[in-house]
Amino acid sequence: MKNFVVNAVSREDQGKGASRRLRHQGMVPGIIYGTDTPKAVSVIGKDLYRLLLEDGFYSSILTLNLDGQEEKVIIKDLQRHPSKPVCLHADFQRIDDTKKIKIQVPLNFVNFEKSSASKNAAKFAAEASTAEVLCLPKDLPEILEVDLSRIEMGQIAHLSDIVLPEGVEIVALRRGEDHDQGIGYCYAPRGAKK
Repeated sequence: MKNFVVNAVSREDQGKGASRRLRHQGMVPGIIYGTDTPKAVSVIGKDLYRLLLEDGFYSSILTLNLDGQEEKVIIKDLQRHPSKPVCLHADFQRIDDTKKIKIQVPLNFVNFEKSSASKNAAKFAAEASTAEVLCLPKDLPEILEVDLSRIEMGQIAHLSDIVLPEGVEIVALRRGEDHDQGIGYCYAPRGAKK
């Protein structure tokens, strides 16, 4: 797993006006919460934006360099501008190595071309791109692979079809079988021979 470093500085000013002034200076206001008292911070906007483009950034443990001290955090929420590629606010959550965390992990659908449905001109449509997992920080996977090599025409892939690494649980499945949501389906395109 790649080690992402986010450089931040503490800030005392809070509120809309202070946040607006920070954004005009190219900074992104943020907050760190979790095991200790919440701390208002600011991050260099262009550095954060560059990290947001990296694969695995959202589902990784980040090293937050705050005024020269390092803390382990995850991205919990981002507020983005509706039309510009700009981040308006970032929420970070501190990590305790002994406590489980909930985080969205990307899904990677693999081996569809090996399925019998694919050989009969079927297509696969993904309905979900992430799944929320619960695990200790040391067990956090960068992605979850969904093996489609055995999918049949008309079949729906569910959360329960994801093979999970040891120590990782899907949050929705902890609530029972009724929460085993579909994450994609195999279908015959129009005009294909059945």
